[in-house]
Amino acid sequence: MLMDQGKAPPRSLQNEAGRDIVALGVAAAAILMFVGTGSAVLPQIVQQWAGTGTGPSLLLSNALLLNIALILFGSRRYRDLLRELNHQRLAEKKAQRLAGTDTLTNCLNRRSIAPATDNLIKQAKQDSKYAVLMIIDLDNFKQVNDFNGHQIGDHILKTTAERISALLPQGSLLARLGGDEFACVISFEEDAREHVDQLTERLINAVSQPTKLNGQEIRTTISVGIASNLPTAEGRQAEDDTQCMMHHADIAMYHAKKQGKNCHSWYEPSMENELRFQGELKESIRKGVREGEFLPYYEQQIDLDTGRLVGFEMLARWHSPTMGIVKPDLFIPVAEEMGIISVLSEQLIEQALIDAAMWGPQITLSVNVSPVQLRDPWFSQKLLKLLVKHNFPAQRLEVEITETSQHENLHLVGSMITSLRNLGIRISLDNFGSRNSSLAQLKALPIDRFKIDRNFVGEVMRDSGDSGAKIISAIIALGDGLSLPITAEGIEDEETLQMLRKMGSLKGQGRRFGQPETAIQVYERLSHLDLLAVTSGPPAPAGYLEVKPQGSAAKKSNLG
Repeated sequence: MLMDQGKAPPRSLQNEAGRDIVALGVAAAAILMFVGTGSAVLPQIVQQWAGTGTGPSLLLSNALLLNIALILFGSRRYRDLLRELNHQRLAEKKAQRLAGTDTLTNCLNRRSIAPATDNLIKQAKQDSKYAVLMIIDLDNFKQVNDFNGHQIGDHILKTTAERISALLPQGSLLARLGGDEFACVISFEEDAREHVDQLTERLINAVSQPTKLNGQEIRTTISVGIASNLPTAEGRQAEDDTQCMMHHADIAMYHAKKQGKNCHSWYEPSMENELRFQGELKESIRKGVREGEFLPYYEQQIDLDTGRLVGFEMLARWHSPTMGIVKPDLFIPVAEEMGIISVLSEQLIEQALIDAAMWGPQITLSVNVSPVQLRDPWFSQKLLKLLVKHNFPAQRLEVEITETSQHENLHLVGSMITSLRNLGIRISLDNFGSRNSSLAQLKALPIDRFKIDRNFVGEVMRDSGDSGAKIISAIIALGDGLSLPITAEGIEDEETLQMLRKMGSLKGQGRRFGQPETAIQVYERLSHLDLLAVTSGPPAPAGYLEVKPQGSAAKKSNLG
């Protein structure tokens, strides 16, 4: 509405201004008539006062009074017209300012930043300088907003804008593009790129300072993408187009997000190819979830004391028609970013329950869940529904959570774990030792087992001394003290296996016991070991895609 009002005066005011111009013309004509009439009437009035004349006629006197009234009317309407037009100009300026300003932060908005940037680029060129455009995005702001409420979210946005504005050089531009995304534009000398880096680091540090609200400290970080119209190292002239610079800075910002967030990145042409690949990957993942291309594989879990097969951990694999068999390191983070990790994980868990129903009752199934799923208050109910649907004993299922899940919200994770354990499901803490492991959290959370990270186990053999072995021995002693059984991941060779066997009673898994296998291969393995469920006839596992790399079409197995 404000944008429309800023474009032209209302039609009623234009019509009234036209009438007032007519009134001004009438007043001007009245002045001329006053001059003519007054030249005849005033001398007669003077003669009457002097006693030498009879005075003016009544008709001329009335005409003179009418001329005076018309002059007063016209002049007053003219003053009113000037006042109204002045008010209108002020209103137009205010409407234009509001149309180009973000009402929450008082920064420029997406509509106004482009022309302002064009002007800054032109001025920088005249001063023999270059322009740099930064896209600034708050990391994980949606979680802050959802957890604390929109009022606190708005306060964080205003505080962020104030902290950024306080550090920008005079004459710079700052805009809120929408949501939690900002843009700032500055001019700089050709050899001053390091000053831009230093400014960006100051921005990152300033925004990451805690904000105290309602007795709690809220921390936010930013990812910054930077683009400029500085010529490239190859001598190619950079684009001066504002939209092009914003596009490049946006690409660089997403690259900074991928690098771990809370950092900055300058645009490079290779990033555009990567972004295009990410877009194609997301579409392929979405299609893969829809068409059932994601399937569970299984890694053996062995009792190291007896060498007996006691269970399997489900590992996700993507049978992509174009890329072949893809490991989860590639698609899990992307699926989490897309918000479809819960659907994908539930599909895999359901298929794993179908597969594991054919195993002997002593064989357990371990499944990994995303931190996103642990934030879902209905996750335990969804899992219970799957267990009931496929008549799978909860005692045979083990859910593995990562340490990352704990740090996000210990209370919520603890509540979810308790809910799962009440169903009879066992809980395992995965990747212990990979990050900042907290013994207090290990003791506080109601878990049933923890797993030593595979990279940590690998260091036992890489360490020239015996410090790695001592650390693992200490972790095993910790498990004994807390009465928690332990699984060692990443057992790659016989030497590591023998060393771990000497340290205590453990479960182990890794390539030493074989590569992850499909449901069909697991079925065959358990058949040879006489570890299948007792049934009237062996049910066939769910069909698996026979995937060949380089774009071969996927085919359904006849076993499906």
